[in-house]
Amino acid sequence: MRREDVNMGARPMRLVQFTRSFHIGGTEVQVLELLRGLPSSYQLQVSVLEDAGPLMGAVWKLGYAAETFPLKGSVAQANTAYQVMRMARWLKANRVDLVHVHDFYSTLIAVPAAKLAGTKVIVGRLDLSHWQGKARRAVHSRLTAMADHVVANAEAIRRLLVEEEGLPASRVSVIHNGLDLARFDMRMREGLKAPLPDTGDSPVIVHVANMNHPVKRQEDLLLALAMLHHGGTPVQAFLVGDGPRRKGLEKLAAELGVSDTVHFLRHRTDVAAIYARATLGVLCSSAEGMSNAVMEGMAAGLPMVVTRVGGNTDLVRDGERGLVVPPERPAQLAQAISQLLSSPEKAKRMGRAARDFVARELSLERLIRLHDALYQRVVHGP
Repeated sequence: MRREDVNMGARPMRLVQFTRSFHIGGTEVQVLELLRGLPSSYQLQVSVLEDAGPLMGAVWKLGYAAETFPLKGSVAQANTAYQVMRMARWLKANRVDLVHVHDFYSTLIAVPAAKLAGTKVIVGRLDLSHWQGKARRAVHSRLTAMADHVVANAEAIRRLLVEEEGLPASRVSVIHNGLDLARFDMRMREGLKAPLPDTGDSPVIVHVANMNHPVKRQEDLLLALAMLHHGGTPVQAFLVGDGPRRKGLEKLAAELGVSDTVHFLRHRTDVAAIYARATLGVLCSSAEGMSNAVMEGMAAGLPMVVTRVGGNTDLVRDGERGLVVPPERPAQLAQAISQLLSSPEKAKRMGRAARDFVARELSLERLIRLHDALYQRVVHGP
């Protein structure tokens, strides 16, 4: 449990935040913000499948020691059932009131364990399950239906849960991700941790996404940039992220004749400072939950060009905080980029509106307040 003493008086709610690990990712960052921000009326515990990741140090600094329930390879083995039983016993022994589980693999352990222990459980559904096969989606849907409540971070995910998976609307809440603007601004001011390629006076596009899954569709951005380049529009692009698809994307950039203007930066820890040097941001995925990359681009005051999928339209209102285009349409993506580059004052107004939206609707205070109210309602009733 948290090492600091809890306030005297009413028994604090015993709450477990359960995630797969603390590698760098949007979900892990949001869990960390909950640990930082929830009031002392909670007695908090962290649970993971894997006690690893560069964010683990921040968890320790907050005073938490994670309880680990390792899957050890395939879930289709006896160890999974063993970890479910272990967690059920642990929940009972610690008299836990509520478990909030944040990802698919942790849900496999947490939901059945909570049901065995008689503990309330909230399942976080933070993407459109686009990376899951049919069998995994069915399992995830079934476990989600067993939960006491479900948190989605985008309206598109709420619709999926209600309209496709048949959950009652009353059991689903939408709580958008939160961003600490003060900390983000500090990261921008800290500056670059490594040099950037020289782009001269050319406008710069930044795209931040992993290169693990085809769903991120960096190919569409490369095609759009080739159209702009061969049409005489001088523009440079920084692609931030890495993964097994990078070499293929670098080859495609060469084939399209844009290797000199497209720069693959691989993994960077100074994304905020990179955004500060950009003209606009792009995310052209074919499926998406609530993108922290888009949120950070907006926080940097950039107009964002995004595809009309998932949580993107929760963030970017077309023509107001950026531009929205259909997915897998490179020509329309190129047109949107060209529109912003040719109207710099309009682009700046969109960027200011984007920053204002983040400050107003995506604050950490709002994230904490809505989760606090939900936890109280699930445990104590409306």
